[in-house]
Amino acid sequence: MQNLLLLAASYFFYACWDWRFLFLLIFSTLLDFGTGLKMEGASSLNVKRFWFWLSICVNLGFLGVFKYYNFFATSFADLLAGFGLHVHPRTLQVILPVGISFYTFHGLSYVIDIYYNRIKAEKNYIDYAVFVSFFPLLVAGPIERATHLLPQIKEKRTFDYARAADGMRQIIWGLFKKVVIADNCARYANLIFDHSGDYSGSTLVMGVLFFTIQIYGDFSGYSDIALGTARLFGIELLRNFAFPYFSRDIAEFWRRWHISLTTWFRDYLYFPLGGSRGGLWRTIRNTFIIFLVSGFWHGANWTFIVWGALNACYFLPLLLLKRNRQNLDIIAQGRIYPTLRELGGMLTTFSLTAFAWIFFRAESMHHAMRIVSTIFSSSLFTMPRFPEIKSAYFTCLLVAFFMIIEWFGREEKYAIAKFGSERSITLRWSFYLLLCFMIFSLQGQEQQFIYFQF
Repeated sequence: MQNLLLLAASYFFYACWDWRFLFLLIFSTLLDFGTGLKMEGASSLNVKRFWFWLSICVNLGFLGVFKYYNFFATSFADLLAGFGLHVHPRTLQVILPVGISFYTFHGLSYVIDIYYNRIKAEKNYIDYAVFVSFFPLLVAGPIERATHLLPQIKEKRTFDYARAADGMRQIIWGLFKKVVIADNCARYANLIFDHSGDYSGSTLVMGVLFFTIQIYGDFSGYSDIALGTARLFGIELLRNFAFPYFSRDIAEFWRRWHISLTTWFRDYLYFPLGGSRGGLWRTIRNTFIIFLVSGFWHGANWTFIVWGALNACYFLPLLLLKRNRQNLDIIAQGRIYPTLRELGGMLTTFSLTAFAWIFFRAESMHHAMRIVSTIFSSSLFTMPRFPEIKSAYFTCLLVAFFMIIEWFGREEKYAIAKFGSERSITLRWSFYLLLCFMIFSLQGQEQQFIYFQF
């Protein structure tokens, strides 16, 4: 009954966006549920392989039609135009279903794990459907695994006050990240990026920094809300962020940013391709494949592919020099301040990441290159100027407050995780009320969660 209620709530939640696409979610769920049963009961390897590839092709087919058809059609037309052949491709005027990349990857991992005999097929449709469509993670992750989430769904859950209080604490911190930090930063990032031709290099740098904070506050804020909400129901979701902007190199950054997607590509793409085994060229090839596919997963635009390629170029030297796992601990663990070397690594990694975000945020490659060329011009050494710069300074103070809290909570699963147990009740509730006051009084203009579009 608990799972039936969660499934009904999840379907209602998704239907509130557009009820027509609920049938796509249900079809995808039925397909993978039935495929799992067929593979487990297959009379031969060929039959098992047939059902496996049927599920893979249908799932990726839906993703390709809704998300990538127009990209491939227009890119093919542009290629032909380069040879003097001008065609006018027919594009599809369809809405991208919210969360399609996330719930498709849930189903793919389930089918792949059954095919390789890592798990048994689920016999209860309700339990499996909750795994795919559990509403906190349905539209923007984290991307769960059947091995982690299904056992929790199948067991009876009882209300636990301490766990619920911890969930509420993470929800309020996620709301603060999204509503106060991300939405306020979005106001200035959008202003500068949307009118980038009017501003100097120094102003564009401010826009890039605002977007860098915005996307972290927006996406990690959603993840905190999702994890906290799931905890109210007695379910622990996979951690998706681990203070990535405090990383000392790009390899560490990718162990801490969108963890569920990074590990998904590692386990289901990088390792099956051979990983870093098999020689230098295979290592280089597999590294670029995983980052390019990661970029393409985010959107059907060349800017995302370039963003992925940039991160591959950042990551590859560390991998080839076998230094990609040298920073596995927490920066300045047990200390208040980092060493100069740690600080230098953190600032370098942050700068490289911020530069790559230009391509992630830009509307086109032309737009991105125009921003980059302006930044690397003499106007970089002028004072930043844009219409709302004075009000932006207050947002900078909010960001500084936010980063200080994150720094002091970097050894926990989220920044204020230990606040409930290590502070007096007066200080604790004063801080909660301060966060609530800021959420209601300092919220920026409402912005859709960035990762809803993926």
